[in-house]
Amino acid sequence: NGTTVEVLNTDAEGRLILADALCLATEAEPDAIVDLATLTGAVEIALGTRVAAVLGNDDAWRDQVAAAASRAGERMWPLPLPADYRPFLDSDVADLRNISKGRGGGTITAGLFLQEFVGAGIPWAHIDIAGTAWWAEGDNAENCNGGTGYGVRLLLELARSFNPPRRAAKKARS
Repeated sequence: NGTTVEVLNTDAEGRLILADALCLATEAEPDAIVDLATLTGAVEIALGTRVAAVLGNDDAWRDQVAAAASRAGERMWPLPLPADYRPFLDSDVADLRNISKGRGGGTITAGLFLQEFVGAGIPWAHIDIAGTAWWAEGDNAENCNGGTGYGVRLLLELARSFNPPRRAAKKARS
C-alpha cells in the first residue's frame, strides 16, 4: 500500500509477508479478514502453548472469531491494540519499524504493525498461534509432539457460522 518499513530485525520477516497479504486482501474489499500466523515468540511467553492470542480492529468481529474458537474447542485470549503503543513503531527513516522500540508488548506491537496494512472500515482479526502451533516434549500432558493443527477447527467453524460484520452493517443502513 506504499507504506515504507525499516527492517531492524530480519527474524521478524513473517509480518512483512503478512502485511503484503493483508494489502492484497484489502483490495478485494471483503466483509471481514481473519489471518493466523506464528507471528511472535512473545505470545508463547504470555499465554503458553495451549492458548492463542486474538487481536483486531473491530471488537464484534474479534468476538465472533473468539466464539468460533470456543465452539471448536480451541482456546484463545483477546489482546488489545492500544493506540498509545503505536509510537513504539515510529521510525526516523521510514513510515514504521518492523519491531517495537520497547521490550514489552511484542504481540501487541506486532498486531499494531499488521493493522497498518488493513483497509479502513474492514473488520480484521489476527490470531497469533506461535505458542499453540507446535508442541515439543514436555509441552503437554498427553506427550504428543509436533504440529498441533491449531486453527483448522476454528477456521472451519468460523466459515460455517460466518456472519459478515460489514454486510450486516450495510443491510442495517438500507
